[in-house]
Amino acid sequence: MNNRPQLIAYADRLAGSVAGVTALLDGPLAGAFGGVHLLPFFLPFDGVDAGFDPRDHCAVDPRLGTWADVRALAQGRTVVADVIVNHISVQSEQFRDVRAHGEASPWSPMFLTLSSIFPAGATEADLARIYRPRPGLPFTAMTLGDEVRLVWTTFTADQVDLDLRTAESWEYLDSVVDALVAGGVTQLRLDAVGYTGKEPGTNCFMTPATDEYTRRIVQRAHARGATVLVEVHGHHTQQIDIARTVDYVYDFALPPLVLHALTAQDLGPLDHWLQIRPANAMTVLDTHDGIGIVDVGPSALRPGEPGLLTPGQIDALVEAIHANSGGASRLATGVAASNLDLYQVNCTFYDALARDDRRYVLARVIQLFVPGVPQVYYVGLLAGANDMELLARTGVGRDVNRHVYTPAEVTSDLDRPAVRDQLEALRLRAAHPAFDGSFSWVVQATRAWLTWTAGAHRAELSFDVADASYSVTSTDDDGGQVVVLASQPGR
Repeated sequence: MNNRPQLIAYADRLAGSVAGVTALLDGPLAGAFGGVHLLPFFLPFDGVDAGFDPRDHCAVDPRLGTWADVRALAQGRTVVADVIVNHISVQSEQFRDVRAHGEASPWSPMFLTLSSIFPAGATEADLARIYRPRPGLPFTAMTLGDEVRLVWTTFTADQVDLDLRTAESWEYLDSVVDALVAGGVTQLRLDAVGYTGKEPGTNCFMTPATDEYTRRIVQRAHARGATVLVEVHGHHTQQIDIARTVDYVYDFALPPLVLHALTAQDLGPLDHWLQIRPANAMTVLDTHDGIGIVDVGPSALRPGEPGLLTPGQIDALVEAIHANSGGASRLATGVAASNLDLYQVNCTFYDALARDDRRYVLARVIQLFVPGVPQVYYVGLLAGANDMELLARTGVGRDVNRHVYTPAEVTSDLDRPAVRDQLEALRLRAAHPAFDGSFSWVVQATRAWLTWTAGAHRAELSFDVADASYSVTSTDDDGGQVVVLASQPGR
């Protein structure tokens, strides 16, 4: 089945290397996953943005392995890898040449400066309109050749934006796609693609140019036998629109809606989302980033359109996360932490639910029953708590959810009840034929039933968010019904 669950993992933080990830998937995680999103393993994997600032996007960092290791990982499973579309490291060979030679460099057209988009200069209104995920303007003063220029740096001063209007940028992106596909990658995740379409007179986010660039990359991927997953945080209607033109989008609305259901005992917003959400989605509870809030709220990106949650419900949800995490998420979010994102709360999903195993497993099973391809982040799989020591060392808020596991920790955590139950549910989701069929659901007050059927095959989750009781049942090979997982209040 091409909708089997996928693991999301940094090779170094979970298993030490690409080969280590393969060993886990073939060993203690066997049968649970049909694919893996291998978070940036390029050179270097440990840059200022955890690998999303590659110096060489076409090379595997030798500390993690080789392209042969990636191809071995791809045997019998889908490998997802990032095409970092919007930017490249200031330490890349191309940009270092531009810094040395300015406009005389053959790579000069590849990079954006303020004057690239505003050749006649930008007004205050032009600059104030630009959408950015972090405070301040997206420009950094740098010396290029013998001139000081304002270089476009959407995310950090170490990540310089590409000008996708130029042939040089497309030659670069083609080389990245070719290297990934040759290395065994069959699904390309377009990172930060929403920021690529800078156009004067717009907010420079999700513009018509963005749509055109996305189509061009999708065409290139399909010509090489790969599919495309687009990563965009924004108003939920934007995900619905994007889903019509690409292979997969993320269901970033699902995590806060599940948290709202379990903390406010309210299934209404989740019920509404199930009615309108795109089916060609990657479902997640947690990722290497924070828990998205913009994905369920009203947004300046779609003025006048309501969110899936009201501002009051969002405020209550954020405060519930802070309370459940003992205040740790507050220390890791917003102005309290560097590399902040304005639209996310930094917290592990386990801590967001107060380390309550019953509610946590229920959240995971809800995810696994929602249509789409489930992706499970490595920290979430191991029911990880916020890593406050790592946060203290780096000062980067998202590091609370990026723990570096030792082999002993992995072995120990795999034996925890919350982890064993997740793996049981994942193996059901990966193998049971009912999930190739049709999905239906019923919501009655705080109770719900999520059901998959394919002929005589059936799998059902029934649960109550008032007390987090749940039952997972499925048909067996003989057509009988068996209880896969069950929990009652107080257990």
